[in-house]
Amino acid sequence: MSLADVKKNAQDRMAKSIETLRANLAKVRTGRAHAGILDSVMVDYYGSPTQISQVANLTLIDARTIGVQPFEKKMAAAIERAIRDSDLGLNPSSQGEMIRVPTPALTEERRKEMVKLTKNEGEDAKIAVRNIRRDANEAVKKMVKDKTASEDDERRSSDEIQKLTDKFVAEIDKLLADKEKDIMTV
Repeated sequence: MSLADVKKNAQDRMAKSIETLRANLAKVRTGRAHAGILDSVMVDYYGSPTQISQVANLTLIDARTIGVQPFEKKMAAAIERAIRDSDLGLNPSSQGEMIRVPTPALTEERRKEMVKLTKNEGEDAKIAVRNIRRDANEAVKKMVKDKTASEDDERRSSDEIQKLTDKFVAEIDKLLADKEKDIMTV
């Protein structure tokens, strides 16, 4: 493994941490309806837990309502139960074959809780990025110890890895600021 491989591996892993953070932030409600908040809901589909998007079509009816159209009519009750039992605090209602899922407006207190939740997610992502930096620096030190790289290479690589870390931490901060603004907007 070369120094370039170590840096490339670190960069790839940091990018995956950012993608994970984006996915986690997408699940946080902002007061507006979006089909992504139901992604974590698992429906009992003939005995096996299945993601809701695999058993129903999700659409936005209006700014605060998600429409869930089951692919099979008899799945409507199971889907409705799964949404109600999820920890999202949503209360679906059936209207014929369509299930309407209204998203309640968030109170100021609940918005602040959501911001705290997103900050925790961001801190977890920063910890992951810093752990990747540590792993990369240890790999470079091992290469110097094994005499496959010089100490100058170690210093240079360490600086480049730190710059990479700073870039990803800044991106995490930007994502958090955007999400906080989104949550606090009434």
